[in-house]
Amino acid sequence: MTSVTRAVPPVAHRRSWRAFRAAAAMLAASAVLAVAGCTSQDGLAATANNGTGSTSVDERIVEISPDKRGETVVFAGVDEHGNAVSSGDFAGKVYVVNFWYAACGPCRVEAPLLEEVWQTYQPKGVGFIGVNIYDQPATARSFAEDYGITYPSVIDIVDGNTKLAFAAVTPIQATPTTLVMDRQGRVAARIIGQLPAASILSTLVSDALAEIE
Repeated sequence: MTSVTRAVPPVAHRRSWRAFRAAAAMLAASAVLAVAGCTSQDGLAATANNGTGSTSVDERIVEISPDKRGETVVFAGVDEHGNAVSSGDFAGKVYVVNFWYAACGPCRVEAPLLEEVWQTYQPKGVGFIGVNIYDQPATARSFAEDYGITYPSVIDIVDGNTKLAFAAVTPIQATPTTLVMDRQGRVAARIIGQLPAASILSTLVSDALAEIE
């Protein structure tokens, strides 16, 4: 995996960062086991282990300092309801992107956690978008109904262009992968594999929101 330098959180956020680190450490072992269901087809072992056998949470949950972030991600697609979706819809906003597919066990486990964070931060102007990499629209709609997901997902099975747009600036070797995007449309944080807890994503989103534009 490409090594990425994590930012030192602002003073106002050091307490939340310590809480994030503590929660991540406690949940690391169970999360690594949970993502194993998608390892064989997604290459997660090589990603999480970094070729050394290490499964440190630092290699799966990364915050990226503003000066180390890549280019603005530009994408366009159609969601499961046939509506056009693009990066322009999130211009000037912090937003979350989750790569998933219906048969992925870890994707099912983390779905309610993602919805929880979405419901918490939607009133604060944070956007959410899924990227379904394998399924047809009907399957994605059924998943959303079964798991109570209310944010849309790009259906990316035809050409994979949305995934490619993000993969050009950050690793997307595993499913699920969750990204937090800053107001400039750059990757501010990355979670490889199953989201261990809603509080972890909440902290990453809060840190992105707290940044000075």
